[in-house]
Amino acid sequence: MYVAELDRPWTDTPFMFQGFMLSTQQQLDALKKYCATVIVDAERSAPIEAPVARIAYPERAPVEQEIGPAKTSYTNTRVLMRDVISAVRIGKTLDAERLNSAVTSMTQSVLRNPDALLLFSQLRSKGEYAESHALDVSIYMITFGRFLQLEPGQIEFLGYLGLLQDVGKVRLPKDLLEKRGRLSIQEFEQAKLHVNYSVEILRATPGLPGDLARIAALHHERHDGSGYPKGLRGSEIGMVGSIAAIVDTFDALTVKRPYADPVSPSAAISMLYKWRGVFFDAHLVEQFIRCIGIFPVGSLVELNTREVGVVIAQNLTKRLLPRVMVIRDEKGNPMIPHKLLDLAREPKATKDEPYRILGTLEYGSVPFNPDELFMKAK
Repeated sequence: MYVAELDRPWTDTPFMFQGFMLSTQQQLDALKKYCATVIVDAERSAPIEAPVARIAYPERAPVEQEIGPAKTSYTNTRVLMRDVISAVRIGKTLDAERLNSAVTSMTQSVLRNPDALLLFSQLRSKGEYAESHALDVSIYMITFGRFLQLEPGQIEFLGYLGLLQDVGKVRLPKDLLEKRGRLSIQEFEQAKLHVNYSVEILRATPGLPGDLARIAALHHERHDGSGYPKGLRGSEIGMVGSIAAIVDTFDALTVKRPYADPVSPSAAISMLYKWRGVFFDAHLVEQFIRCIGIFPVGSLVELNTREVGVVIAQNLTKRLLPRVMVIRDEKGNPMIPHKLLDLAREPKATKDEPYRILGTLEYGSVPFNPDELFMKAK
């Protein structure tokens, strides 16, 4: 059963999620201990692909320590995706063994620390959209799977899905992919074929996870039935397909595309929140926002001092107060050495006012060398 409401504030209980699937005796015992009554949402109960158990993943390395392995994992996977794209263009099958190695490496990094790989991915120059979008979506999906406390196998599956669900776009005409402005009806119908192409490519590749091809067809389905290719609704899309749709949309909104300028992470979050229950599963949208925070890792933020910083790590208990590395002073000049602020500790901007974030800036709007991020901090 899906427990939607308690008879007391969620903050007075040990439950991590405001709304969760009741699936273990341990959860039931905790409910009995803290609550006399709960409200169950029948429509969300027993959804497709609901995980049987959840696993808590402690942070095993600080972001400063994990950034090195994260860089290696990201760099190797980026090279792999270039090879994947080249292989598809000339009709070759994908290298399942290398894909497995890449997904495992990224997953292990995120399980050790959920911020390092995401931070590195957001700070690198993006290059070709197909390559960078696949990498970013995969990393977001692995991170979200960790947050949802899914089993390691499920988290790795999300990593595969993020990398490969859009691989069929490589078969679309280049002028269609790079067209500026709105697509015509005919062009949009042609663009939608990339889903079928992805399914064909994945089905033709031995050694990939079972069911990957089927689920790769779901990331453009929408909760209200307005998506494609089948116009599925609600629970017909399933948990994994719904996760893919949310993450794919968030990343696409925040990067430059031929037909649209990027929006800031906070603006993209606001758009997802507005679309919850319409285009996307409301519960999963809310959990995704909790996962990445109001100020996602890698976000450029303007502080109340007019300084500019980069969010390098989340604060799990105080999502509005992340750790920030200041990279520009109030006049816009590079700050060397960088200044590290843990906003949860309320560092003072002035004698009477602590540092606080005014808002997020678009990714890439303030250029700097990310390799220096942890080398000159004080």
